[in-house]
Parts: sequence; C-alpha cells; structure tokens
Amino acid sequence: MEIEILARLQFAFTIAFHYIYPPLSIGLGLIMVIFESLYIRTKNPDYHILAKFWTKIFALTFGIGVVTGIVMEFEFGTNWAVYSRYVGDIFGSALAAEGIFAFALESGFLGILLFGWNRVKPLVHLISTIGVFLGSMFSAVWIVVANSWQQTPAGYHIVGTGFNARAEITDFWAMVFNPSSVDRLTHVWLGAFLSGAFLVMSVHAYYLVKGRHLDISKRAFKIALVVATVVSLGQLFTGHQSADGVAVNQPAKLAALEGHFEANAPADMYLFGYVDKENQTVNGLKIPGGLSFLISNNFDTPVKGLNAFPEDERPSQVNAIFQFYHLMVIIGISLIGLTLYASYLWLRGRLFDKRWLLYVFVFAAILPQIANQVGWFAAEMGRQPWVVYGLLRTSEAFSQSVSANQIVFSLVLFALVYLLLFILFIYLLNKKIKHGPDDGTTKTDWPMTEQINVAITKNH
Repeated sequence: MEIEILARLQFAFTIAFHYIYPPLSIGLGLIMVIFESLYIRTKNPDYHILAKFWTKIFALTFGIGVVTGIVMEFEFGTNWAVYSRYVGDIFGSALAAEGIFAFALESGFLGILLFGWNRVKPLVHLISTIGVFLGSMFSAVWIVVANSWQQTPAGYHIVGTGFNARAEITDFWAMVFNPSSVDRLTHVWLGAFLSGAFLVMSVHAYYLVKGRHLDISKRAFKIALVVATVVSLGQLFTGHQSADGVAVNQPAKLAALEGHFEANAPADMYLFGYVDKENQTVNGLKIPGGLSFLISNNFDTPVKGLNAFPEDERPSQVNAIFQFYHLMVIIGISLIGLTLYASYLWLRGRLFDKRWLLYVFVFAAILPQIANQVGWFAAEMGRQPWVVYGLLRTSEAFSQSVSANQIVFSLVLFALVYLLLFILFIYLLNKKIKHGPDDGTTKTDWPMTEQINVAITKNH
C-alpha cells in the first residue's frame, strides 16, 4: 500500500478515536453548568447530586480525551513533515492561542471542579465549572480555526518555493475569521452539545426503565431534552449556513457531497442513494433541483458539477463522501424528530408513559457520535486532493523518509493501545452508571451554611 494512503489512514484512525471524547466533554460541561446553576438558584439538593454525578463522568471523558489527543501532534512530525513545515506558522499561532485561552483556563479550574466540593462555597465551585466549560469551548475554537484555514485559507502569504515553501500569517484576525471558521465552529459546538445531552438522556432513561433514581432521573431527562431539542433545531440553521459557504468556497466538495457530475446544470438533492462514479449517475430518492434551491432559492439555478474541474483537482472517493454526508443529515433529521416527539409528549404529560421511547433514548446516545464522525469524514475527504485547499496537495505533504512498514507497525500499536483505552473507558463508564447518583453525598459535600440552607428548604 502507498505511503500516502497509510499515513492518511493512520491519522484518520487516531483523530476519529480522539474525537469520541471532546464533544462529550463540551456537551457534558454545558449540562453540568445548568445543574449547578439550578442548585444555586433553587437550593434543591437533586441538582447538586446530578452535578456531582456528571462531573465524575466528565472527568473520565476529559482524561481519555487528553491522552488520545497527544498522539496526533507527534504524527504531524513523523508522517507529515512537509505539511508541518508548510502550515507551521498558522498552526503554531492557533495552538499557542489554544494553550493560552483554553488549556490555561481548564487547568486553572479543573482541580476546583473535581476536588472542591467540600472545600469551596457553591458559587465558587459554579465559577470553576463555568471556567472548565469555557476552556473546552475555546479549545474547540482554535482547533476548528486551524482546520478551517486548511479548507478556506486567508490572511497569509507564501514564502519560499518547492519543498521549502511555507505559509506565513499576514493578518492574524483574517486567519481566525477565515471564510468557513465561524459556520464550522457553531456546527461543531452544537454537535458537541447534542452528544452531551443525549448521553444524559440515555443514562437517565436507563434508570427509568430499571426503576432506579426515578425522581432525579425525570428531572435530569427533562433538562437534557430541552437542550437537545433547541440544539437539534439549531443544527438545521448552521448546517444550511455551512452548505452555503461550501458552495462559494469549495464547489468541488459540494458537487461530491451530492454526487453532482454535470459541469453546469441544475443539481438534485438526494435523500439517500448510491453514486455510480463510472457512469456518473446517482441511484436513489431525490428532490429534483433541490440542491440548486438550497443554495439559491431557485430550482433551476445551474450548479458546478465535478466535470467542471480537472480530474486531479476534485475528490476521488465520491460515493464515500456522498454516503458520509447523507448519513449525517439523516441522523440530524432523526434527532429533531425524536426530540420534538418527546417534547410533545412532555407537554401532554405523557413523556414517561411510553416504555419503548425510553429504550430508544437509551440507545440514541450513539447517534450524535456517529453524526459527528461522518460529518468530519465528509468534510476532510471532500477537501481532497488538497491538504490545504488550492495550495498544497496531500500527495506532496507527507514525510519522504518514513517507510510503509514503519507506518503499519505504529498503526498496529496505536490500534492496540486505543483498544485498551476504549475498553477501560467503557468499563469505568459502565461502573459509574451502574452505581448511579449518590443520594447520600448532599449532606456533607457543601459547607455547613449550605447544609443549613438545604435543611430549611426541605422543611418549607
């Protein structure tokens, strides 16, 4: 197998595994802030119990995420030396900003979040929770900015030629607010919120099915349902904005997402299908002119197809890109339908009457994770054959001194280590979920003044 394919496969594997955890950390961070804020406002001990329980799960997710993310930094140097030299100034600035604005914020408050329950006042602990949550949000900002610059470069100039060429920043804020960064960031954030909300609903739906922690689980489920409903609807807007941006900045990617081959003709939008690349057709259920309408509000607007671009400047794996993109869309629509239906039952006072729906929510936690993964696959594969769109080809970006055997050997080792980490994560997560929220912690976890407040609240 070619070195380029192996290097891409290794990086895709490591980043896909790593990306299981950061969205969960961001999403759970939001839920934790909500639980603690409600406790501060209402003094209801149930919210304190929920906040502490989900902090434990957040800590597990956060820890595994940090460990699995370190490997990617080494791969930039080992497998992608030319790429690292080319984008070093851009990535260096973004990662430095991440260290200043994200890691410093997270590390500064993480200790208080995890160990400050009986050492600081509730308001101080809430501030620390908000700090950790904002740190995870800022971390996503700079990673998405760096990746978006690869999709839509801005605020740079090229110094040197050939293998010595590299991009240097000429306008830092133009680099940060490149044409795709804001749309992609909001889409990523909302996807992370969905991951956290659906995990919370999954766990508490499990408790409701098993008849455990009933009152507290109903309370947590409703809060997470509100978050999931609002966010899933918000994804419609951010997804549309992203599609509009791709149409302007990466027309070849847009054509691949919908399997549109004709050079300049109205484009259909497929609900599902299969791309026959040889015959340049798509077999599936479609809305005629749907893609044209999506980007121009006119069913007859011509859209650039793949044949409008030289063969060596357009994505090659069209069917894979098509399938990943449409799977993301199908899951997104399914999550909207599921949350709206559950919200309707809540308004009718029948939310927890349908046992089958609770079972659906138990297993639905996997859906946002799949959508996050396949969305990234579609975005990254759709950028090919460019690692930096229009500037640096992927075939020119990998290290020339690394052999195929070395990449295969390291890939096997990474796979084994990541498998062990995943087994450990599932084991510990399952252990914490089976133990459940500890109803006995509330009496001793806050300072004495708060214990008195809780007692007064209960008596009234």
